[in-house]
Amino acid sequence: MIRETIREITILPGQNRKGTKEVFDKIHIRPGDTLSIVGPTGSGKSAFINDIEIFANRDTVTGRQVLVNGKLPPEHYVRDPAAKPVSLITQNTRCLCDLNVSDFLRMHLLSRGHMKESCIQETINLANQFTGEPIVSYVRMTSLSGGQTRSLMVADAILISNTPIILLDEVENAGIFKEKVIETLRQHHKALLFVTHDPLVSLLSDRRIVMQDGAVSKVIEPNGVEEHAIRQMLHMDGIIGQMREMIRAGELVTAPLPVSYR
Repeated sequence: MIRETIREITILPGQNRKGTKEVFDKIHIRPGDTLSIVGPTGSGKSAFINDIEIFANRDTVTGRQVLVNGKLPPEHYVRDPAAKPVSLITQNTRCLCDLNVSDFLRMHLLSRGHMKESCIQETINLANQFTGEPIVSYVRMTSLSGGQTRSLMVADAILISNTPIILLDEVENAGIFKEKVIETLRQHHKALLFVTHDPLVSLLSDRRIVMQDGAVSKVIEPNGVEEHAIRQMLHMDGIIGQMREMIRAGELVTAPLPVSYR
């Protein structure tokens, strides 16, 4: 089956928990876009990306509708996981499949209807750019840490699923290098939506969708005015990352740290 080229995903407004219509007219998401979904716990962030993942058609509690290239998506996008142009990666990525990493990726390749053996190692190599804990091909999936599993799932979405839209639900604090993930997804021209509480991820995004009471309350497009804040956050994140690694290694943090950016 030939997958249609995704030029854009369009989200049409629904309503909040009180039945009031959402404040936006349309939200367009195109390959290469980076959006963060922000708001307090329980504000509807996960429901927003879930609507995209299932191609909601006024049939969810939010009442939103999701279009592909300006029209309703074809049925196989909704029903066939192998055809779906959206990958959703959540915090709950603990794998119950008792296969090693290579066999797991090989199984996914076969389920996608193609077999390029070199893609297995390419996926592992890419995943290892996202995590400080090296992943090797012969280790069983059930032995991977949360950070390793999420890193492998992101790499899998880029290279094997090869979906133009990737949704990440609060995975950035699970041992992955978030700046590298965002940079790589942009290089591969993927649209990335982050559900996040991380200020750096939010600042690095092209747009922020602010959620409140189950609905979109604001769409912010900074257009470069937050560059100073981004530099400050990168500096602080670099220090925190170095401290984290020192503590993991059993070292004492007794002096100011020189910052090296990833």
